[in-house]
Amino acid sequence: MDQSTSEVNDHEMENYTQPDNTDAQATKSPSPNSIPPKVEKKPRFTLTGLPWLHVEGADKLIKLWDAYTGEILRTLEGHEEGISDIAWSFDGEFLASVSDDKTVRIWDFGLGTEVRCLQGHTSFVFCVNYNPNSNLLVSGGFDETVRVWDVGRGKTLKVLPAHSDPVTSVAFNHDGTLIVSCAMDGLIRIWDTDSGQCLKTLVDDDNPICSHVIFSPNSRFVLVSTQDSTIRLWNYHTSRCVKTYVGHMNRTYCIPACFSNTIDKYVVSGSEDHKIYVWDLQTCQILQVLEGHRDTTLAIATHPTKDMIASAAMEKDLTIRLWIDDSTSASNLAP
Repeated sequence: MDQSTSEVNDHEMENYTQPDNTDAQATKSPSPNSIPPKVEKKPRFTLTGLPWLHVEGADKLIKLWDAYTGEILRTLEGHEEGISDIAWSFDGEFLASVSDDKTVRIWDFGLGTEVRCLQGHTSFVFCVNYNPNSNLLVSGGFDETVRVWDVGRGKTLKVLPAHSDPVTSVAFNHDGTLIVSCAMDGLIRIWDTDSGQCLKTLVDDDNPICSHVIFSPNSRFVLVSTQDSTIRLWNYHTSRCVKTYVGHMNRTYCIPACFSNTIDKYVVSGSEDHKIYVWDLQTCQILQVLEGHRDTTLAIATHPTKDMIASAAMEKDLTIRLWIDDSTSASNLAP
């Protein structure tokens, strides 16, 4: 297998440790093999680097925390069923949430109020993301469709008959011209945002269930988590898997992987053995295994500007944990 990509530098991984007094109430994330058990809590940093962390879950509530103090800033109520996913707008002013109540809801963070309720999905909505301009949303769910929404008008722009099984993940590329989706049917699809045309379909020979997909920061690749305990980096232009990351356990649940956002380039994922795995992006070697959770680690987020990871696990471990590079001073972590 070709193990080369472009614009990736080798760096030595610094150790991550869990800072004191950063645990917060958290977790129970999804296992969408039929009807998914609901997420208890799942962390996500704001995309602007502001010190806000949100969690959402089966209690139908969205809680927003200050990542540095552990203070709950807001609790948002409105969904009628458990919440599966949330996405921040790129300016950090709004967030979108999706739920088993078949809706996509948009919230004003400053006011703490719901500003729109988008209806159109005919079954559970499982995933959502903003485009970089934050004027469009993309969502996917158990009706096997991908929907593109006009945020300002609150209207569906496109309904893509995307997959033959529930859609587990959707995302825009860096300029919003492309959408990537994946599903339990094992397919990864690249879509043109404007036309809704499917430009590419990627599938591994073994066709494992796809749990999560994101574009790389330069949008040349997509990172795909699958339920065969493998994370694959695909060059979608050539339809080739160029790197694989293994060592973690993922056979049952939708566990996401993400990129680090700092100068050092890593891939980070949770695992069903309760751990967090960090790989070198280029060499695919495991650089560090973080231990502390007491149940399957189902939610991972990396800070957009700092060497910080947020994680949450299933119901035996009701915490959110923040991990920092132990060479980073406390002053550098301050907002």
